[in-house]
Amino acid sequence: MVHLNEHHFTLFLCGDVMTGRGIDQILPYPGDPQLHEQFVRNAMDYVQITELTNGMIDRPVSFQYVWGETLPWLQKIQPDLRFINLETALTTSNIYDRSKGIHYRMFPENVRCLTAAAIDGCTLANNHVMDWGRNGLLETRQVLDNAGIGITGIGRNETEAKEPVVIPVPHKGRIIAFGAGSLTSGIPPEWAASHDNPGVYVIDEQNLECVGDIALRVSSIKKSGDLVLFSVHWGGNWGYSISKNQIHFARKLIDDADVDIVHGHSSHHIKGLEVYNKKLILYGTGDFINDYEGIGGLKQYRPDLVLMYLATIDGRNGHVIKLELIPLKIRKMKLENASEEDVLWIQSLLDRECRTERVRFLLSNRNTLEMECDV
Repeated sequence: MVHLNEHHFTLFLCGDVMTGRGIDQILPYPGDPQLHEQFVRNAMDYVQITELTNGMIDRPVSFQYVWGETLPWLQKIQPDLRFINLETALTTSNIYDRSKGIHYRMFPENVRCLTAAAIDGCTLANNHVMDWGRNGLLETRQVLDNAGIGITGIGRNETEAKEPVVIPVPHKGRIIAFGAGSLTSGIPPEWAASHDNPGVYVIDEQNLECVGDIALRVSSIKKSGDLVLFSVHWGGNWGYSISKNQIHFARKLIDDADVDIVHGHSSHHIKGLEVYNKKLILYGTGDFINDYEGIGGLKQYRPDLVLMYLATIDGRNGHVIKLELIPLKIRKMKLENASEEDVLWIQSLLDRECRTERVRFLLSNRNTLEMECDV
């Protein structure tokens, strides 16, 4: 039994949140459905594929709809931080990046589907935030700012893109979240923010020298009792292997930059994690919200199964005290509680992928998984 105290922060983290395309179309203010994909030209096609697979969706849905069972869990647990990777531009821009085959956007009025879950902050350093150009990026920034959602990982220039979002937690301290994206996730190099151009905070995990720059930024803002999160979009979409570059980079963030938790994402499915020097590294948190239901191929990875990561961290030293994983399943573009069979599948996956990391996952009496660690 873990007894929480005033030094313990509980964070809700998850995989990619993609609220564009089909999801945008079922929300109260659907935007222009035109797409520029090779095979799909209308976002409503994704809704129809979903409905053919799992049944009709009574449209328009509420702003809370896509979160489904996430909301009762959040209400019960009351985490100190709700932080996501938002992989969708919030814009009316029609100027799209022709070098890309997929473009995600949500109509700005539908930002209320994010505030419906009381999201505190998000990283935007990913390979879809500039699908609709720099104007789309700047509009996204403004929409989220107006909605009271903190952002990191993008900016009007390089300096701003590298700035963290700081979330005060009453009677505890602050959570400082940095967001960055790697070219390995498919971010076009020209999207990188520069001295006089808006863009993304782009890193190269093969170049450990940039950890020194991150260390300087952390040391300039972190105070006693603060918790530092580094959220990074990296790697490919499919496959369980974790590159040596990612491992070395994540560990250097902890050793040299005083980062307390690394939040990795980009893969469309759950990957492994580790506890390193008593600090938590999530290498791939998978997807969380998307419109991929019914699309064939690669079903062996079970991308329909997603996780809420609820990490309790000691603010005095950054050590992970507890990690509870809440398995959910995407159905009709909504998150529902996973069956016991699906939970056991995730348990087996994590035990396999983390077998060398001295962590294992125990099934709780509420059909969730709790991490047990030997280090």
